[in-house]
Amino acid sequence: MKKSLFALAAAGAFAGAAQAQSSVTVYGLLDYGYGSAQQRSNTGAAGTTITNQNTSGFSGNGESTSRIGFRGTEDLGGGTRAFFTVEAALNTDQGGILNSGATGNRQTFLGLAQKGLGQASIGIQYTPIHEAASVTDAGGLNNQNGNVIYDRTGGYGAASGQVVAGSGVGLNSVSGMSTNTSYTIRSTNMLMLKSERMSGVQAKVMLVQGGKDSNTTTQTVDNFGVGGSLDYTWNKLFVTASYQTFKNTTLGGGIFAPGYNGAGITPGVNTGDTQQYYAATYDFGILKAYLQYVNRKVVNTSDNTNYVSRSAQQIGVRAPIAKSVEVWASGGTGAINAGGSNLTPSKFNGWQIGSDYSLSKRTNLYAIYGQTATSSNQMATAYGTNTATTGANSYNANSYAVGVRHTF
Repeated sequence: MKKSLFALAAAGAFAGAAQAQSSVTVYGLLDYGYGSAQQRSNTGAAGTTITNQNTSGFSGNGESTSRIGFRGTEDLGGGTRAFFTVEAALNTDQGGILNSGATGNRQTFLGLAQKGLGQASIGIQYTPIHEAASVTDAGGLNNQNGNVIYDRTGGYGAASGQVVAGSGVGLNSVSGMSTNTSYTIRSTNMLMLKSERMSGVQAKVMLVQGGKDSNTTTQTVDNFGVGGSLDYTWNKLFVTASYQTFKNTTLGGGIFAPGYNGAGITPGVNTGDTQQYYAATYDFGILKAYLQYVNRKVVNTSDNTNYVSRSAQQIGVRAPIAKSVEVWASGGTGAINAGGSNLTPSKFNGWQIGSDYSLSKRTNLYAIYGQTATSSNQMATAYGTNTATTGANSYNANSYAVGVRHTF
């Protein structure tokens, strides 16, 4: 009897110690509401072919993509801890619960952190540019048209994939990378190093290594990436700068595929993909101001005169107008060019307005409207081939969403 009581007490003490040293948190987000989108494209000779598409209905992910995740940490002693995150997108509009594929698996990484120094993590993770954009975008990187930095719907091209808000995100299934028009959002096979914030400064370094060994020919695809960011906080001012570059090499695949889809750029074959992002915010108290700039260039690794480049700049403001209500607006312009093709650069612009009404710390109502337009888009059907097209193409789209978002 005494041995049983002793064993029970020992087990309880061990469980209590383990619980004190480690923890796992289940978290997530659900977003449902009503959305509508319209688009109009003029293509063909002199833009004579006009296509109109409209869609509306109850749907999810109007403001944010629904997801579920598990986050854990363990105290290893001496200021060291282990941590992990596993996060998947939720299939809110289709059969099944979890999305499949690399876009469904949003994040999966494991790491170690040392107090006073920083942390290192390996796995599927957000890139330095996406982490910087997430805190410097007035609209919170929502899923509607009109944001020229976080361009979730691309431009003229895959029309059926651009009517629905939040679609049009390209995927390289080999590298596991997901991307929008402006930059790569996340990547597999990533090592991320982050320093602690010291005197207002934090640094991040990214290394992506996935694919073949240089001495073998059995693996046909080699993906490599490197990048980093540096940001500085001083009182109400925040400034950040990020750079990242990816290289894809496919043996036996000499075709340059920049993934040019009208105004969309996705990871391609035998390409060098360089991306830069600079942003600043300042909190005036009555409102917060945002300034963003992004540049992306996808180059043929065997011919640097064959490329597709995109740059955009955007300003925005966000302000509280009541205890539980915030409103925001943003607008921007940009251009896309293809080197070595004698094609007219494509000009585009976009803007958004929106509001959030907080019912609690975890639940809010939202209303968002945005629109985008692309003109002189002669590159729409060139797809990186350096051949001119006839006529000037244009693309116009708008979308709105009203709904409720709950985090847990």
